[in-house]
Amino acid sequence: MSDSTLHSTKVSLDPRFFSEKKRPFLESGALRASLFLYDSGVAAVQLENGVSELVMLPFQGQQIWSATFGGRNVTMKSMFDQPRPTSDYLQTYGGFLLHCGFTAMGVPTEEDDHPLHGELPNAVFQHAWLVSGEDEGGAYIGLGGRYQHTVAFADNYTATPLVKLYAGAKEVHVSLCCRNCKKTPMEYMYLAHANFKPVDGGRIVYSAKVSPQTVRVRRSIPGHISTGPEYLDFLDRLGERPEEHHLFDESMTFVPELVFSIDYDADDKGWAHTLQVHADGGADYVRHRPDQLPVGVRWICRTPDKDALGLVLPSTAEPEGKSAEIAKGNVRELEGGGEWRCDYVLGTLDAAEVGPVEEKIAEIG
Repeated sequence: MSDSTLHSTKVSLDPRFFSEKKRPFLESGALRASLFLYDSGVAAVQLENGVSELVMLPFQGQQIWSATFGGRNVTMKSMFDQPRPTSDYLQTYGGFLLHCGFTAMGVPTEEDDHPLHGELPNAVFQHAWLVSGEDEGGAYIGLGGRYQHTVAFADNYTATPLVKLYAGAKEVHVSLCCRNCKKTPMEYMYLAHANFKPVDGGRIVYSAKVSPQTVRVRRSIPGHISTGPEYLDFLDRLGERPEEHHLFDESMTFVPELVFSIDYDADDKGWAHTLQVHADGGADYVRHRPDQLPVGVRWICRTPDKDALGLVLPSTAEPEGKSAEIAKGNVRELEGGGEWRCDYVLGTLDAAEVGPVEEKIAEIG
């Protein structure tokens, strides 16, 4: 993925531009951006390319609240019909993509004082803008922004995400650049929490060797969920045979949730690949770069109220909270004035496109 452009336009957004009535704001051919407010008061941008549609929250974490590719809404089922104006992770959880981190990430333990998945998921962005242009990938429309996180005597960094929706595409290109504004080093963690909808009969295919050592089931139980002995037995079985979670059927409820940490392998261009292949031959698809995001977290939650597949959540660390990840040596350091960047792609494939990707995954393995 490259930021090189043949030409581009950038239009700054202001919260005063948004109202309850949706209205077109930027158009270029089939590419369109519309602005509106949810009843909750949260500002939203709808991006369209004639084939796919994203609804994003420009000032609240720059979340992708919902994603529809090729006419199919791929977003997880949740208890929220719209985003809520809060920074509390669990009080507005239902989006397709949430940026997690950056000073900390994961489920806090008793030794941690950071919020669940850090400050980025619902961060109040000080700046947001629409982009439209053309690069080597073709014509695109997108949303970007900048959030500055400053805590006296502690942290000072900027996070600048960018989402591009190309003309006619059934995928979205995401990048994030974070800059340490201090002159001294800072510790950082990041996880891209992308939440697809599981499909009964679907099978998961991915570019990793499958063994208990490389596809590790999480056995610790976060404090915000409750379990029974049958769940612990399930974890024991998957710990020995992780491949048993690759095929979904109606009997697999995954109550309350299932989490794996996966060591991915990349192709000759540096990309790792993950599919949820449907019974009709099509698939949900993620590709990411393990040199940027070395841990692939998989999160599955199938209950009567929630149905979600974190097919792969590309990450810098496992999601056990900052203290645990420091002990494992998974927390990275960004030098004073330094920048860190990641890139990944989320979307869907038609049946004819799935075969070549499966072949590539087989070649990597």
